[in-house]
Amino acid sequence: MSNNSNQNASVTREKFIEDVKVLTKDVQDLLKATASVVGDKAAEARVKVEESLKVAQDKLSVAQDNVKARGQEALTITDGYVRDNPWNAVAIAAGIGFVLGIGFSAGAFLRSRRD
Repeated sequence: MSNNSNQNASVTREKFIEDVKVLTKDVQDLLKATASVVGDKAAEARVKVEESLKVAQDKLSVAQDNVKARGQEALTITDGYVRDNPWNAVAIAAGIGFVLGIGFSAGAFLRSRRD
């Protein structure tokens, strides 16, 4: 269960990182589009947004590196375990397949009874 929640968290982080990248690009496009707006307040706002954008990009880069490092670490640990205990890995995979098979069969049986 913990591994599944870690995978979900990883997918969520990756989705968040991708969303922030899209937001960053949109903000950059907005800054370019409003470059012709004149005035001290507009210039100050652009500077603040650019500074905030730079901080966000730096934090995003760090977060992305962390996600990649954790994923690589998990992959290395899993690979090492499987190489050290191949029969245990086969037994675990067979057990999971068995449980999933029972679950799917029960679901199909229940759906067929409703029809």
